[in-house]
Amino acid sequence: MSDTFQPPPGHRPRRSLGQNFLVDRGVQARIVEAVTRIPGGGILEIGPGKGALTEGLVALDDPLVLVELDADLALAHRERWASAPHVTVLERDILSVDLAEVVPDPARLSVVGNIPYNITTPILFHLLERPRPAEFLLMVQKEVADRLLAEPGTGGYGALTVGVRSVARVERVLSVPAGAFRPRPRVDSSVVRITPLRPEPLSSAEEAHLRVLTRALFQWRRKQLGKSLRDHPDLGLRREAAEELLAELGFTPRTRPEELGPEAFVALSRGVSEAMAEIGPETGPETGSESGPVTEARQGRRGRRAR
Repeated sequence: MSDTFQPPPGHRPRRSLGQNFLVDRGVQARIVEAVTRIPGGGILEIGPGKGALTEGLVALDDPLVLVELDADLALAHRERWASAPHVTVLERDILSVDLAEVVPDPARLSVVGNIPYNITTPILFHLLERPRPAEFLLMVQKEVADRLLAEPGTGGYGALTVGVRSVARVERVLSVPAGAFRPRPRVDSSVVRITPLRPEPLSSAEEAHLRVLTRALFQWRRKQLGKSLRDHPDLGLRREAAEELLAELGFTPRTRPEELGPEAFVALSRGVSEAMAEIGPETGPETGSESGPVTEARQGRRGRRAR
């Protein structure tokens, strides 16, 4: 057996899986160095592909789970690491993987991967489902990284920003040019570290309501809060209740959603939830139905994968 991972002979990037393989060895090494190793924990790699990061991760000698959707590459990894007892290979779509089923304690797990661009949001919110890993270090499109780090009042600030940063810290670790991949993608990339907050600042019910609120308000991002709280079909607060709530929180009915930081959205979400519970909305959200990013994660299709 070769000392290095050998992909199947003749294997070509599959457009159906959006495969663009990371070939820059310097970038590979910097990503592996950035992985946080947790005592008594392990590492999960999303889409090991042709092993751009895997060799370095295996060398860390921590328990390692490789999740690979490409059947040929999964088989090649299974054969390559058959003699490494700390490595497990799953031929699965990461969106179907429940972390609690594959590791003893997800809170001690570091996730790393170069993920498909067109399902970045579903993957992010899938990883933010409970129980959450300790952190995830992901290669994403530069534009997505910019949105995750955007400040209120800027064009990139939106539901993704609020949804992630209300429950986690985000930092840009590395900027990666398009030339680091083969085939070369049309956009540059960034590696971001997302660290879920502990203790978790919101209950599961509060997070679900926050998703409903942020999705609704950013669907109508050019409308003022007073109108959106009153007229959006997922909210439907009475005018008096909406104006009273906004006043209590220090906002005006003319405030627009992009002006509120993640903490302000959390406060507003709690206030809207309490107002609905006390007086009842005119046409409130369907609380029994699933909607938002988590549902999208289950329905998403696989796109560009940079590995």
